[in-house]
Amino acid sequence: MHDPLSSFDLVHDELDQARETGHLVDDLAAELATLDPGDSVALEALYVRVLAAPRGTDWPYEEPEGLDAILASLPAAPRGPVGAGLTGATLADKVRGGWLGRIAGCNLGKPVENGAHWTSAHLRDYLERAGAYPLRDYLPVLDPMPAEFVLRENWESTTRGRVRGSDRDDDIDYAILGLHLLEQHGAALTPHDVANAWLTLLPYLQTYTAERATYRSLLSGVPVELAASTRNPYREWIGALIRGDAFGWTNPGRPRDAIRLAYQDASLSHTGNGVYGELWAAAIVASAFTAGTVREAYDHALHFVPPGSRLHEALAAVRDLRDSGVTWDVALVTIQERWGHYSWVHTVNNAAVIAAGLLWGEDDYATTVGLTVQGGWDTDSNGATAGSVVGVVLGADRLPEHFVGPLEDRTRSALFGYDNSLISELARRTLALTKVDR
Repeated sequence: MHDPLSSFDLVHDELDQARETGHLVDDLAAELATLDPGDSVALEALYVRVLAAPRGTDWPYEEPEGLDAILASLPAAPRGPVGAGLTGATLADKVRGGWLGRIAGCNLGKPVENGAHWTSAHLRDYLERAGAYPLRDYLPVLDPMPAEFVLRENWESTTRGRVRGSDRDDDIDYAILGLHLLEQHGAALTPHDVANAWLTLLPYLQTYTAERATYRSLLSGVPVELAASTRNPYREWIGALIRGDAFGWTNPGRPRDAIRLAYQDASLSHTGNGVYGELWAAAIVASAFTAGTVREAYDHALHFVPPGSRLHEALAAVRDLRDSGVTWDVALVTIQERWGHYSWVHTVNNAAVIAAGLLWGEDDYATTVGLTVQGGWDTDSNGATAGSVVGVVLGADRLPEHFVGPLEDRTRSALFGYDNSLISELARRTLALTKVDR
């Protein structure tokens, strides 16, 4: 599934992407149903026609491409403190809180990362049988395991009582890679630098969807500037959103600076809402440093998402649900009904689940990541992002021991030279790059 080397997957997934962006492709989808999945010649010809399909005149969104156009679309954000007072122990505690919060939240969601199987209802059924609903700790393992529940293969190192250091995950790899990129290039970072780092440090088989499609294009000689839009129907999926934290951690209280850097990373592999997802992640993490609550960070970061986009629409709608006084359960049903047509690894629907976890989490780490993972879809990515935000707001010293203690201050990584990194050392190196008023 979702293999960029498969002509059938390419056409099938590009049809979804085209339909989601208002293009008129129903007749082409019907034609796909008549083709032999092994007829690559016919499939490739159909793919060209899908790319050329016109957009309907009733498309209501404005979704700019390019950094200048994105920045021009943003409203003026209220100016808050830009790191003043965030020096010494307080800043260090928040940076470390971001790392620990992200890594623990990622591990929480890893054993149930399969949105097709682990729907929110299926997950709730499992947790209730295990006496672990609502989720506020690592996932317990039922023994014997009922046949209707299938945990991911990583369960032996990510479930309750079995965590001994962090498991390897791309949601952690990209945070480390972001730190590496900033150490090497700083504010001069470009998509070319990101591409070179991928090819040098990141194994191809540890990339997925948009990143794998982009990696393939780079190896095939596609120019960096065209890689995101070449044979990449996953360009609005969640892959970029999971890569934004390092740009926020190093720009505390400076979300505009954070999104400028995040754009250099995101634009290598994503377009539209895929890019906006990473900008939002960077902005909310940066805003979390100088916000008194998660809600303050959330409201401030919304100024850095193009207001005419589907992502902004979703994030604003979830905020409005929170303000209306409905429960998290009601909000989740609304999110699923409104945005459940997207792939379970798309940016828009997963951002809405993250938003619900953040806004109903009441500034409590366990509640925030627990609700976020209970929401289903891309559980490890969502738990990681939500955990990073609340981890920064609270700081490492206020994170629950039952989440951070089992990490044992180390994480596995697929990045060349970074396996078994000390989390404290990653935080120290991040702190050295932070841009604050001193």
